Formats: sequence, structure tokens, C-alpha cells
Amino acid sequence: MQLRLITAPSLPKARTITLLAATAAGMALALPAGALAAHRSHDAIAAAGGTGAAATTGTTGITGAAGTATTELAATGGVLPTPVKIHRAPITSRTPNVVYTGPVYELAPGGETIPYEPPPTPSALDAATGGAVVSIAVQAKPDLLVPGRTARLIDGLAAAPMEAPAAVQKIIWAGNQLIGLPYIYGGGHGSWNSPGYDCSGSVSFALHGADLLPAPEDSSEFESFGGKGPGEWIAIFANGGHAYMTIAGLRLDTSPVDDPTNEQGPRWRPLRPENHGFVVRHPLGL
Repeated sequence: MQLRLITAPSLPKARTITLLAATAAGMALALPAGALAAHRSHDAIAAAGGTGAAATTGTTGITGAAGTATTELAATGGVLPTPVKIHRAPITSRTPNVVYTGPVYELAPGGETIPYEPPPTPSALDAATGGAVVSIAVQAKPDLLVPGRTARLIDGLAAAPMEAPAAVQKIIWAGNQLIGLPYIYGGGHGSWNSPGYDCSGSVSFALHGADLLPAPEDSSEFESFGGKGPGEWIAIFANGGHAYMTIAGLRLDTSPVDDPTNEQGPRWRPLRPENHGFVVRHPLGL
């Protein structure tokens, strides 16, 4: 499409120039004579198709040299930049199914990623320990990883997504340290180390794993934590009586609501079908 810059003859009451666009509708735009000087130096650009800062056509019409849209179009060769789409982790799910059969890896102490070897079965433990029970709560928790952007439930522990930021992975691995511990009202508030944790104590402990919380907070304090609404990776749900969090598609919660296992204490659980009645917050940047 080509543009022609035409200088109108002197008029008795007002001098104008008309910038004509070769559009199907024959659209014309009248400009004050004061703008004529700014356009004279761009006659060649207009005649060549309006590709430049003087006159640019787009899906919304014609913009002047000072227009923001014109500047952006000129900088990108006449093509508007594509908005960056943020892929937010889900915070609800229609089904509690969290079965995963894909590959699982473990972050070794030296920093290398190796295939994950599941722990021995209870019968194997009995043979190895002479019948002594080894609780998951006191076993060293591996730092598990899975491909993609979604956390997965592996033998009660959460495997962090490889595409997640390091802070998200650290929060997940910190949450794993609580699995198997009981619910204790006020647990995790007097000290980070506790024999059990309550709802907000569990959320606090996980966030502290990535150095995002210097001291534990209760559920009411979480109502003003960080930024409003769900984040790209994490959402914290809080009201005056309860708090829990979703992270990369799993829920860290002491309440067994909407969890078929009905286990008590801090556990990784399926996402709920809805989260009504809670203020939603997120750590800034996550």
C-alpha cells in the first residue's frame, strides 16, 4: 500500500494539508498547516509506502511522527511486537488424580542430575533393619526433579519441575522436609525446627527454604504477603483461620479437604476444584 502527501492550495480561512492513504475506503486525514514542515522532509518516505517515523499505516489507521505506536512500528520494521504470554501454574483442578509415570531425577550432593532410585519397600526395610521401622519423617529427603513446568507427586514427595526457577525448586524441596510430620497447632512459629507444624507454619517453612521469609507468619499475616493474586508459579491462600499454598501444580496443605488420602499434617495434595473464601497472594517475581 502506498501513501501520497498532497499540499492543498492556499485557502482563504484555513491552510491544511491532506494525507491520503490508498485504502479500500479512501480514508483521508486532515492535518493542521503547522505540521506541514514536519512532513515535507518525509515526502519520500510517504511516497514509498509510509514506512518510517513520519507516517505509518496499521490496522487502526494512520499515526503521526510523534505517536508511540509509530515509534514502535518503525523500530520493528513495521511489525508490532508480540506480547509475551505468561504460562501460570494451575491453582485448581477438576480431578484429584496426580498419578505420574514419567522419568524422575535426583539432584545429587555434587550438583549433578542423576536418575532417581526409589527407596526400598517396607518388606526390604524390615529385612535390612531387622524389623525396625524407619519413618519417612526422619529419612533424608531427596531433591527430586522432573522434566517440564509441573511438579509431580513421587511416593508422597514433590518433584520440582526442571524448568522452574531455582527459588521454586528450593521451596518444593523445603516442603518435602515436612512430609510425615504431624499437625501441631502453633508448630513452626516459635522455631523453624519443630516436631510438627500447623498450616501457616508449613507455608512459612517452605518459603523460608528459598530465603523468602525471615520469620514465620500466621494465616492473617499471609493475607498481605507479597503481591496480589496468584503468581506465575506460586499462589498462597489465606484467611483468618487457615493458609495453604499451591506451587507448580501441587498443593502444600495440612488440611485433607479434597484429598482422597485423608491424611493429616503437612502433605502434598491434589489441587482443589475451587479456592473460595481465601485471599490470594504470591511471592513477588514468582
